[in-house]
Amino acid sequence: MIHINTDKEFKINKENTYLLIDFDKTITCCEGDDSWAAVANPKIVGKEIKNDIDKLYEKYRPIEMDYNISKQEKLKQMEIWYSECMNLYYNYKLTKNKIEESIKSSNIKFRKGVKELLISLHKQNVPVIILSAGIGNTIEQFLKDNDCYFDDTMYIISNFIEFDKKGNVKKFDNSKIIHSLNKTINGHLPNESKKKIENKKYKILVGDLIEDIKMVDKDDLNKTLTIGILTKEMENEENLRLYNTKFDIVLKDEENLGEFIRELIEI
Repeated sequence: MIHINTDKEFKINKENTYLLIDFDKTITCCEGDDSWAAVANPKIVGKEIKNDIDKLYEKYRPIEMDYNISKQEKLKQMEIWYSECMNLYYNYKLTKNKIEESIKSSNIKFRKGVKELLISLHKQNVPVIILSAGIGNTIEQFLKDNDCYFDDTMYIISNFIEFDKKGNVKKFDNSKIIHSLNKTINGHLPNESKKKIENKKYKILVGDLIEDIKMVDKDDLNKTLTIGILTKEMENEENLRLYNTKFDIVLKDEENLGEFIRELIEI
């Protein structure tokens, strides 16, 4: 079921709009790996690191999903979670080759209709900004492997794992980690990508968490159509009511997101 909660009257189309979208559980569906798990396939990097990542997920994911926790406490816990995950890659001495092999053998899956959407947007020269608190290496490689990474119309803002000259994971700068509570388009786009969207009057913003709305400034929301994906993981009556107060449009997990957006901008 689709819930429409807005009376915004602006007309979006392929000429005046760009897409600003989250990756994990938005471009991808919930049934497969997320971008963090994808770099830690136990068959490639060992069971120990995968077990440690899973333990961190089980501990911190409920906190991320809980909207009764104060913003300050959630922010603190998200910073700890993401830093500990990043440091696992460093402490287990993962390499560029192992990470790339792990991503290729991962179980990431597109959300319904999204691959076709990305291809259609590229053909119509509609810019796509992927803003993710996940792992940028995973996102880029997954899209390339599925023939829908287009560097002329697409830009990824995420946590990219860096490597030294020998291909070993570098130590992370925790102050630069993007997590679910601090991700924003501001300050992250290079000039070339800014030029591609500066003549676009409107944007479509899509995410699976309420925090995703903050990918744009509050003052910019009057020219933004916000779409929230209420995943099965999050679905209950309380969250549905909350999402309906925050997002212009709320889609349930089973809806065809790609088809819905294509119809919105008539491509």
